[in-house]
Amino acid sequence: MAEVTVERHDGPEAARTLGVLLPAYREIYVEPPYCEGPQDVVDFTEMFAIQSERPGFRVALAQHTGEVVGFAYGFCLPPDTGWWRNLLTAAPAGFTAEDGRRTFAVIELAVRRRRRRQGIARRLHATLLEGLEVERVTLTVRPEPEAAPAQAAYAAWRYRKIGQSQPGDDAPVYDAMVLQLR
Repeated sequence: MAEVTVERHDGPEAARTLGVLLPAYREIYVEPPYCEGPQDVVDFTEMFAIQSERPGFRVALAQHTGEVVGFAYGFCLPPDTGWWRNLLTAAPAGFTAEDGRRTFAVIELAVRRRRRRQGIARRLHATLLEGLEVERVTLTVRPEPEAAPAQAAYAAWRYRKIGQSQPGDDAPVYDAMVLQLR
């Protein structure tokens, strides 16, 4: 049986990965707690195009016999980021200051159901962060019971919850987490 390979793509090359990761996205995010439909996929593709223009944008793809079985992507938070404004409680002074090199945000990290619990998410995460010269990494995770495996993985990888975040009035509430690298 062929092994799952994980590769990272940076910058413009990473932006071109949307077409190959989209089938996995559709399959994964139709599941609870996300329950996404066709309009959510359209919104995702539009947001991916915007995010792929951000400095430090990179994508990690896990593939098996040419099929994407998992993916992760993110970028460095710019000085004018709105990321921390989504926190529902105030952060300590200076915590939210960004300079474009301080914090890397993991936007998505997902693995198809049939390939979960095989270490693929850990490999995607490690590949995505490899070589980054940032102080910390941030991500958000849904607090629902269906997301418990992801929550447990992030805790095992030394992320700590810093509060809750809601990226929009109609958006769900997420647990905001940070991994301190230095």
